[in-house]
Amino acid sequence: MSVVAPGPGLPVTSIAEAIARMEAIDAMLPATDGIACFNRMYLDVTKQVNAQLDQGFYRDQKFMTRLDVNFANLYFDAVDQAGDPDKVPLAWRPLVEQRSTPGIEEIQFALAGMNAHINHDLPLAMVETCEDLGTEPHVDPHHSDYQKVDQLLDAAETAIRRAFEDRCEKTADQRLGAVLTFICNWGINCARDIAWTNSQLLWVVRENRLAKELFLDSLTETTALAGRLLLVAV
Repeated sequence: MSVVAPGPGLPVTSIAEAIARMEAIDAMLPATDGIACFNRMYLDVTKQVNAQLDQGFYRDQKFMTRLDVNFANLYFDAVDQAGDPDKVPLAWRPLVEQRSTPGIEEIQFALAGMNAHINHDLPLAMVETCEDLGTEPHVDPHHSDYQKVDQLLDAAETAIRRAFEDRCEKTADQRLGAVLTFICNWGINCARDIAWTNSQLLWVVRENRLAKELFLDSLTETTALAGRLLLVAV
């Protein structure tokens, strides 16, 4: 049975709806669009997470389902504002602003999307999920379940890097080689480890308005900076 996702501006309420929304985004955008490059990878990973939930792979399926939905909605919020870059969340702005820039490779767009979504959005989604379900980040088994997703993301990152490496070898293009050297400095597992730490920090300061604002401002600025560096045309 097909699932119809809510339209732009409305949050999804299930992983099936999130998948349907990503499929709609994929159908709507040119394949070379920067957002589309990230969306394809995110869609594949979300389908795998959904399959694992059906198989009982996670110890706390309710928590992981809610986290995945909250996480996806932060991405959809950014996509909904893509027509007006000034309204796009700052962490996502480099990708949105550069999404059609010549000289930027698809792998750069994919990694820039991972950067914005993991480094910035994941701590927000973790705290939101804990508040929704009346729990805390450090409560067992949240961290162990969180780390299980790393396996999927590591495989996705390895696949897109390998495809790009094969392309470099076939073309002997020095420009592509320079891009590969550049992006190898960004790692998804490291980003998720940092995001977990930032989730705990954000949880601690969530009720202190000033501390929370300062923390989020810093998180947003550093994420945006990393995004701009990942999207340098070579």
